Amino acid sequence: MLLAELATLFRRLRVKVLLGVLAAIPAALAVAVYLSGGPSSGRGPTFLDQVSHNGMFAALAGLTVAIPFFLPLVVAVVSGDAIAGEANLGTLRYLLTRPSGRTRLLATKAATVAVFCLAATVAVALGGLIAGVILFPVGQVVTLSGTTISLVEGIARTFAAAGIVAASLLGLASIGLFISTLTDAPVAAMAATAGFAVLSAVLDNVPQTRAIHPWLFTHHWLAFGDLLRSPVQWSGIVADLRLQLGYIAVFATAAWARFSAKDVLA
Repeated sequence: MLLAELATLFRRLRVKVLLGVLAAIPAALAVAVYLSGGPSSGRGPTFLDQVSHNGMFAALAGLTVAIPFFLPLVVAVVSGDAIAGEANLGTLRYLLTRPSGRTRLLATKAATVAVFCLAATVAVALGGLIAGVILFPVGQVVTLSGTTISLVEGIARTFAAAGIVAASLLGLASIGLFISTLTDAPVAAMAATAGFAVLSAVLDNVPQTRAIHPWLFTHHWLAFGDLLRSPVQWSGIVADLRLQLGYIAVFATAAWARFSAKDVLA
């Protein structure tokens, strides 16, 4: 059932376009740096001023640029469509006639969305890495701590960062899945999920709401950069993953409670 859902998701033209756009973001960023010579040290998004010195940093700069808006948007599209899209097309009742049960169907949809989160972040990292290798020199990587690691280790840490960013998006994905069980209109579910991401990001940047900052699912989204320190600083990453687990527990349970009692009319 999971393989069938994954095949259905990644065969959709919309999903292919979204992944292509995500891969193009760091590539466009690398081209802009190549044409302009790059920003001054310390200016622009994290890692951007390092791209012209080592093309590997294009992937990390791409993740930094994509996570505030582009990645949440595509996750909102896919998670908001998970259940509501089936109801809108009239296929949800058909899916529930199979001897799989609502819990298994919901778990399969959740796993599919989680795989998409990983595919989306890997697309960003891979697009940036390919563009960086083509346009700039690559070699040993100077970490944010000033130490040097090998190129292979640097690439490994880059894709590990993509994995952490994917995990950071699971809190939002669980919110989207819950909202998707509330409506038969996928566009409404997508918009509401994206709205939650925007609201959390805005509140996270308002000093007057600092008391709730540690509880916002966007608060630690940039913690993946600590992987490029030597030694790796795990405190922010662990705090991020712990927070996402809390959101998953709350909203996945809410989605199950709603979906298990939902009247499926289409």
